Amino acid sequence: MNKIQWYPGHMAKAIRQIKENLKMVDLVLELADARLPESSRNPLVQELLVNKPKLLLLTKKDLADTSETQKWVNHFQAQQQAVLAVNSLHERTSVIEKKIQQVLADKTARQKQRGIKQQRLRVMCLGIPNVGKSTLLNQLVGKKAAQTGNRPGVTKAQQWLKVGKTLDLLDTPGILWPKFEDPLVGQKLALTGAIKDTLFAADDIALFALEFFKNKHPQQLLERYHLTAADLQLELPDLLLLITKKIGMRDDYERASQRIIFDCRQGKLGRYTLDQVPISAKKSAEKNEK
Repeated sequence: MNKIQWYPGHMAKAIRQIKENLKMVDLVLELADARLPESSRNPLVQELLVNKPKLLLLTKKDLADTSETQKWVNHFQAQQQAVLAVNSLHERTSVIEKKIQQVLADKTARQKQRGIKQQRLRVMCLGIPNVGKSTLLNQLVGKKAAQTGNRPGVTKAQQWLKVGKTLDLLDTPGILWPKFEDPLVGQKLALTGAIKDTLFAADDIALFALEFFKNKHPQQLLERYHLTAADLQLELPDLLLLITKKIGMRDDYERASQRIIFDCRQGKLGRYTLDQVPISAKKSAEKNEK
């Protein structure tokens, strides 16, 4: 499978702008895809945010495995990271506002003691492409203030948006990093739509998806493509060809690959989470439960 690499110029520019604007904001909303809570977090951004109050939002929770999302929430909380799983399309503004106020409670209390009147909080919103950032911001603002689309690279420039009576949000373009050390990260991001479809071979990512669902959620594969248990014993390329025929595309496995990818992105294969909580975190949680 070919490695997926890129780094468009606008992403380098966005990184520079983030550095410049960080000193202007009280808190950073970092968005990560709940289906890949680790792989969808930009390491370059992590380095910039070391000393900045931050709230991690796990978006698209309606597409992710509910039990796995809770494991990730527990994992981040154990690391003293403020975290909230959200549905970008239907999240209530009050829930996020309350969480932000909790994160900034100490700072607000210090300002109150010094006689400083609480002003509108300035919050920067960060995330990789197609993580649901613009959709969430439109939900919070209550109107179509940010352009949306189920593809990466929709937001091209930074803009300030007013949310309720307490928040000013700075929307920023989705930012990827120059190189993936682990090819698996690129495959996960390609499958969930963070990478432009023109930058990878659809059949490579479809085969990756089939392997994942075959191992983790075989029943969902069986039901979606009308397969039998015996079909799942086929080698992955043969399984892809069989599905191609099953969905009426004859031998056009390229188009069938695109269909499989689309089905995964739209949740037509059911809820799933590609990133697994680290083993060490699982053991720690089990120990605490005893």
